[in-house]
Formats: sequence, structure tokens, C-alpha cells
Amino acid sequence: MPNFFLTSQFLPVSLVIIAVWLLAVTILFIRSERRFVRLTKGISRKDLRTILESLRKNNRLSNKEIEKVKQSLTATQGQAKLHLQNIGFLRYNPFSDTGGDQSFCLSLLDDNGSGVVISSLHSRDQTRIYAKRIKAGKSPGYTLSKEERAVIKEANKRH
Repeated sequence: MPNFFLTSQFLPVSLVIIAVWLLAVTILFIRSERRFVRLTKGISRKDLRTILESLRKNNRLSNKEIEKVKQSLTATQGQAKLHLQNIGFLRYNPFSDTGGDQSFCLSLLDDNGSGVVISSLHSRDQTRIYAKRIKAGKSPGYTLSKEERAVIKEANKRH
């Protein structure tokens, strides 16, 4: 019975296996070395303690900055609710004796449904413009027309 280790085929097969193994180990080593170089970039002492302390310090600084950004975002969101952002517009003909939709209603509301509704009534002789304050979708002290209610509803619907 011939011994495989003593045959002439053993040497080339074993050399190929060793070469593949060395290639794989070399690739893994190069990747690890690159990661280490990236991790220690900008650090003069390249021991593990110094690296970890540097990372911890950067993490604390990043957390402080993130907290500042969160506070700024919260303040900005609170202010944004007060900006005019919900708009409704309607052209209509309130009188049968005039031609076309010359009259209009325009609502300009903030995120809370407060703002102003502007109405223009156009007739043959004159044009009248009315402005009514809106608080939470209602007009305190004034009666809203159906067109004004419609543009307020339209503006709030987009919200």
C-alpha cells in the first residue's frame, strides 16, 4: 500500500494549500492593519489605553453637541408652530347680477389654526375688503360666512 505522504503528488498539493492559506492570512492582516491605522490616526502614543481614552473623550463631546442640537431643534419646532403655514383660498361669485368669480376669501393660519381670514366682496359698484382674526379655527366676535369657513377648513385640512 503506497503512502500518500511519500508520493510525488503530495508536495504540489500541500504547496498550493499553504499558498492559499498564506494569502488569506495576509489579506486578513492587511485589513486589520488598515483598521488600526484609521483608529490611531492623530494619536501620538498608539497604545490601547490612549486610543480608548481618545474615543471616550470624542464620544462625550459628540453627546454634548447632539444634546445642543436637540435643544435647538425643540426651540425651532416650537417657534415654527407660530409661523403662517396653512393657507386656504377660494374665488366665488356672491351676487347673481355680476359676472365671474371676482370675490375671494383667503385664510392665513399658523399651526394652531390661528391667523387671519381676508374676504373681498366685488359688486358692480364697489369692492369691499374685510379681515377677521381667527383663533383656533374660530372668529371671536365675528360671524364667518360659509366661504370663510370653507377656506379655514381647507387650510386646516392641509395641516
